[in-house]
Parts: sequence; C-alpha cells; structure tokens
Amino acid sequence: MKMESLSKYFKVLIICLLAASTHAQLELGFYAKSCPKAEQIIQKFVHEHIRNVPSLAAALIRMHFHDCFVRGCDGSVLLNSTTNQAEKDAPPNLTVRGFDFIDRIKSLVEAECPGVVSCADIIALSARDSIVVTGGPSWKVPTGRRDGVISNLSESIQNIPAPFNNFTTLQTLFANQGLDLKDLVLLSGAHTIGISLCTSFSNRLYNFTGKGDEDPSLDSEYATNLKTFKCKNINDNTTIVEMDPGSRNTFDLSYYSHVVKRRGLFESDSALLTNSVTKSLVTQLLQGSLENFYAEFAKSIEKMGQIKVKTGSQGEIRKHCALVNS
Repeated sequence: MKMESLSKYFKVLIICLLAASTHAQLELGFYAKSCPKAEQIIQKFVHEHIRNVPSLAAALIRMHFHDCFVRGCDGSVLLNSTTNQAEKDAPPNLTVRGFDFIDRIKSLVEAECPGVVSCADIIALSARDSIVVTGGPSWKVPTGRRDGVISNLSESIQNIPAPFNNFTTLQTLFANQGLDLKDLVLLSGAHTIGISLCTSFSNRLYNFTGKGDEDPSLDSEYATNLKTFKCKNINDNTTIVEMDPGSRNTFDLSYYSHVVKRRGLFESDSALLTNSVTKSLVTQLLQGSLENFYAEFAKSIEKMGQIKVKTGSQGEIRKHCALVNS
C-alpha cells in the first residue's frame, strides 16, 4: 500500500473510531450472560404492582423522560442531594413519583446479581413494561446504560420542557437532545395517561398575561368547567386533574383529539397547534390507526432512550440508586 493511501486509510479509520465512540453501544439482551434473569425480574415486579396502581405507569414514563433530558439517560434523576442540590429537588421533579418503586426493583436485581444492572436501565425497562401492562405500546429497550455520578438541580431547570413552554422553547429543548418535531408530537402523546396538579396550568385560567385574564388558546367552555369543578383558585396545589379526561388510564389517541379541540391542558399541548408541521402531524395521527400511533411512538421513545447514554467504562453501576458508590 502506498504511503499516501496508507495515510488516507488511517485518517478514515480514526474518523470511524471517533464516530463510533460518540454513539451509544447499547444492545438488546445486554445482561443475557451477566444477569440472565434481570429483565424478567423487572417485568414481573412491574406486572404485579402496576395493575393495582395504573397511574404509576404515567409517573414512570415521565421519570424516564426527565432523566434522559438531563445528562442523558443515566439515572441521575434518582440521586439524592448531598453537598449540592440534585435534579430530584428541582421544581420540574418535585412532582415526579416512583422513586421508591425503582429502589424496590433495584434491591431485587441486586439480590440476584450484585453490581451488574444499572439504575438507568431499570428506569428504561420499567417505563416500557409499565405502559405494556396498561395495554399501551411496547418498544425495544436495548440495555447497557451506566449510571451517572453527577446530578445538578440547575440543569433540570434548564433542560426539562415545562408545561408553560411555547413552541419555540419546546423545539429548542428537544433539538438540544437530538429530537425533532415529530418526536415532540409523539412524545407529547404520553399525556394520554396521567394526572396533573392545578398549579401546572392554573395561570391559563386566572392570570395568563398578568392581568387576571384567561388563555385565549384554551377552549372557553373547558376553562369554565375547570374553574367551576376543579381548580377553584390559582393557588390550588392539591387538586388533581386528568391530562386526558375520561381516558387517563388508556394509552390512545384521545389526547390529540383534545388538543385539536383546544382542550390540551398545558400551554405545551396547545403549542402543537401553533406550528404548521406539528399541527399537520397531529392531524395525521388522528387520521391514522392506533397501531400506527403505537409504532411511531415506539420509534421516538427508543430514540429518546439512547440520548447521551454512558456505556463501557463511563459512569458506574450504583449499588443504591439514590447514592453514588463510595
């Protein structure tokens, strides 16, 4: 091989190696040899408990979402505050539930295979398994994530999309994670299950522009109903409202039906109608089948589950999900 050709070969090789190092090396059945019962243990626990508390499925998929949007899907949302305030104590995560649920799964897996299965993988697997139990879509969860050792409150505030975000902000926050407008629409579809406190949207009802007014993008009849029967004042932080009224435990297309009727609960829901691309995507989903929605949702959440993951020798496998190994 000529020197010039050899030099070109090595340059290409280096570029390929660098490119490979930036992509997650996750794989389906990563624990097949190191902990063959791991996924079965997680699935069994989820199946046994989500049937009794189906609302927890929404909490777990939300936890997965919040984890992946800060430092990638590395379980950093699970860490307790120590010398610094962790993600768990940031305003977007104060209403996240399921930490004890993940801890209980972790203890079972640790008993089977100490120090092998990451907390990050447990979040990803339990989110998928919980949605399946409720009759929702399934998706592939390649594993091999490692746990992060850093968790900062400020990064959660900066990176996690909020219910009051407008379209421009949502687009930016998703793009920062390598997600596009189609992913924004599909992942918003997870609002088809779950609940919210009034304080996450009460400004839309009582003080949208700071003048004691109502958000004009919200259907007035729906707003009146919320004020009369649910959120009776702007500071109500105890009343729970369904994000997808009448269908909160069913993973279906009705969320998008509410959005097009201007009855999306959050400003971030209404924002999907303010851009021609996302509005068109919502319309297409409603015109398609439930099976199509499931298939498209699976693609987006699989993509989300690989955001900036730590693999190989990066991070660690935590013994306890809330604590960095000593």
